[in-house]
Amino acid sequence: MTAYAIAHLREAAPHPEIAEYIERVSGTFEPYGGRFLVHATQHEVKEGSWPGHVVVIGFPGITEARAWWDSPAYQEIAPLRSRHIDGDIILVEGVPAGYDPASTARAMREALAAQ
Repeated sequence: MTAYAIAHLREAAPHPEIAEYIERVSGTFEPYGGRFLVHATQHEVKEGSWPGHVVVIGFPGITEARAWWDSPAYQEIAPLRSRHIDGDIILVEGVPAGYDPASTARAMREALAAQ
């Protein structure tokens, strides 16, 4: 099942270390089947607030996403970003093909009825 690394990165002043991170980051996730799905694009806020930028990297599965995050290659360059940009980063599994959200609603209704 596909998995994603999703980052909400706040605005930061340009810095040579950030440029180096951007130059090197693809090389750290490509061996794990990762690829950028969202990077350096505009977003449109529909509810709430979302200051900063969105980055989404897709992986074949959560195992590959975790292996990338924990890899020596990524951990070596991560401080180039984290020293200069505040943000939140998560790894999350996608849903399987044919996922039906109505089944989630049914389970919720059943749990509520049992209370």
